[in-house]
Amino acid sequence: MEPVKGISILGSTGSIGTNTLRVIDRFPERFRVVGLAAGRRVGELSEQIARYQPTLVSVATDDLAAEIRREFPNLTVRSGVDGLTDVATLPDADFVMSATVGAVGLVPTLAAVQAGKTVGLANKETLVMAGELMTRAAAAAGHALLPVDSEHNAIHQCLDGRDQAVKRIWLTASGGPFRQASRDAMRDATPARALAHPTWKMGPKISIDSATMMNKGLEVIEAYWLFGVRPDQVKIVVHPQSTIHSMIELEDGSFIAQLGVTDMRLPIQYALTYPERLDVGLAPMDLRAPMTLELEPPDFDRFKCLGLAYNALEVGGTAPAVLNAANEIAVAAFLDEQIGFLRIPDVLEETLSRHQSIAVHDLETVLEADRWARTEARSLIQTTVVTR
Repeated sequence: MEPVKGISILGSTGSIGTNTLRVIDRFPERFRVVGLAAGRRVGELSEQIARYQPTLVSVATDDLAAEIRREFPNLTVRSGVDGLTDVATLPDADFVMSATVGAVGLVPTLAAVQAGKTVGLANKETLVMAGELMTRAAAAAGHALLPVDSEHNAIHQCLDGRDQAVKRIWLTASGGPFRQASRDAMRDATPARALAHPTWKMGPKISIDSATMMNKGLEVIEAYWLFGVRPDQVKIVVHPQSTIHSMIELEDGSFIAQLGVTDMRLPIQYALTYPERLDVGLAPMDLRAPMTLELEPPDFDRFKCLGLAYNALEVGGTAPAVLNAANEIAVAAFLDEQIGFLRIPDVLEETLSRHQSIAVHDLETVLEADRWARTEARSLIQTTVVTR
């Protein structure tokens, strides 16, 4: 009989967090929720608390924490980054699902790794910002990071147990809502149009990253750290059906691909139960039905964020952290209709051009680069708003 595994979830009310709970629901004899961290969705969090009875929860602010305490007076409730870190390092947590969106996940995820937790990584920004720190900490703790993003999870599955020389890693991209759109159409895109992803249901920030293809640029940086390959070995191929989740190419010319239905419960289950595989109750792909699998190269001219990500990775040091921070600010400004869609990569490029990258030796170096980039990007956006 497998011992019950204690689970903490950072970002429990988001898409990955709620799907993690759905997987846990299927295997109550294997998993127990011990910690939940959410942002501001206290209504949804309250429902989760009532159902799963965690010992510790965290929310974004002290005011929201007080609101939860009034409803659950016997529950320990924390807030902010310190609260996230407490949930991530909870002694009863054997596994931590890092599913927050953005840079806020860095400090608690790194703390979880340093505390010896097995970490399911759905927060790609942690590796983008501080890949060297994260991978060094994981190696010191003797725990591999288990990727939950469908692409990196697929690569992990393709590589698992294989010692063949890998020539290239191929990350598949859906192409997002603007895969076939002209630059004029992209220039006039509204937030509603950019949020309409053709394949996946995701939160607003990740959906906009898909529309700009910045999500794939961030994934290139993430793959570099996860799999120990050179930047030029990480390639992107557009695959609108999202059936092939990613591939590896071996030195002899063979390709190994991971295919499956487009449901995040599959990679979540893989991370939660690794190296086991369990049935999460999904209808399998019907290989008897007609199927079209399109593959096409990405357009680096229309999707400038891709080139910016590769460049930041080549520069190294604090450049990826600056790229990520500027992107978070630019995406928020677009969603607030302060800037146009094609202004997003411009803000990133201009912010990077003003940054002198330095080597990353500690967490504070990363956090300072993040703070600087956010201030710089906001200034650039304000200039755009004032002058347009």
